[in-house]
Amino acid sequence: MISTLLVANRGEIACRVFRTCGELGIRTVAVHSDADEDALHTRVADAAVRLPGATPAETYLRGDLIVKAAVAAGADAVHPGYGFLSENAGFARAVQDAGLVWIGPPPEAIEAMASKTRAKELMGVRPLRDVTEADLPVLVKAAAGGGGRGMRIVRRLADLDGELAAARAEAASAFGDGEVFVERYLGGDAGGRHVEVQVLADAHGTVWTLGTRDCSLQRRHQKVVEEAPAPGLPAELERELRELAVRAARAVDYTGAGTVEFLVAGGRAHFLEMNTRLQVEHPVTEAVFGIDLVALQIRVAEGHALDADPPHARGHAVEARLYAEDPARDWAPQTGTLHRLAVPGEVRLDTGYADGDTIGVHYDPMLAKVVAHAPTRAEALRKLAGALERAAVHGPVTNRDLLVRSLRHQEFADGRMDTGFYDRHLAELTEPAPD
Repeated sequence: MISTLLVANRGEIACRVFRTCGELGIRTVAVHSDADEDALHTRVADAAVRLPGATPAETYLRGDLIVKAAVAAGADAVHPGYGFLSENAGFARAVQDAGLVWIGPPPEAIEAMASKTRAKELMGVRPLRDVTEADLPVLVKAAAGGGGRGMRIVRRLADLDGELAAARAEAASAFGDGEVFVERYLGGDAGGRHVEVQVLADAHGTVWTLGTRDCSLQRRHQKVVEEAPAPGLPAELERELRELAVRAARAVDYTGAGTVEFLVAGGRAHFLEMNTRLQVEHPVTEAVFGIDLVALQIRVAEGHALDADPPHARGHAVEARLYAEDPARDWAPQTGTLHRLAVPGEVRLDTGYADGDTIGVHYDPMLAKVVAHAPTRAEALRKLAGALERAAVHGPVTNRDLLVRSLRHQEFADGRMDTGFYDRHLAELTEPAPD
């Protein structure tokens, strides 16, 4: 049984894991950079260990320092959260080599899915080798990492070599791996939707699929609004998505929580990748299935078996990511003091900030995730839009107004959105209010 758990992360996800640990009676340990000395996640943990420095490279990406911190603090388990080292097989092995429990899949599974090219080969998908005019537009992607880094849309063959070089340089800088590949671009004006399947597997041969999520509203290839289940999918396509997700998990002997991502276009599912960690948008799945995925991650890591079948889904859930950024100025990140953050109504608020905290320059500008659950999609959209509209968000500029307008936009309300939604509608969604 796990008694003390260190979260190798910061902010909202660290606070979220600590909340479940508190409910389970597990002691918690935070790690923090100098910039995060007074951050919320360090204040709510039972203990906190300093990682000297301010940048991620000096702190949250230093697996050696984090393992030492876990041992020094008497932790017997490490949860990686998402981002940073969450999909780093070397870090997972270092945790295990130190005699600690790794709250995640086996390092071999992480390795197998870490490269998008290898993952696609496992699923029988081959990247484009010799691109022709007939293949355009295409998408250049980094084989390692995510978050839109090393990703380029190419619409002219003459631009391909330059974009490949730029993508390689960005990928090498962000992930330490400059490998890139090319595939047909099915998003944006091609009408593709980003749909994913949550999986959860134990060490006894059981693999759950926990419905679908639609994450098509994105900026810079990063998700902004997510929902479960994905609306309007034909039953046959949804069944195919679940079957492919199970196939991916079984192909690498997966255990723990993971997400298999697809682009759905022309009524077909196109495999993108498998994320071998918890996703930012996991709360919508939790709301619909009435479960705690972090608690289940911990149970699986402790060796417990899942039930033969997952619980039944109920209703619809929508999540909006509240960012300190200005959508009207090319999504420019904002910094400063968050004087007040309060969201009314019966919605879930996951945040790594409290009133008076400082939004700095070193980390992702996401302030919070706001999640609404209701019997129907229309009711969930109305509930979330209303809560955000009435929220008190005092401090730097945020994307709050954009979120409210997005949730109420007719195209989104009708379930006709795709990954090009903001390419088409950003100007109208960021127009100043008449008053």
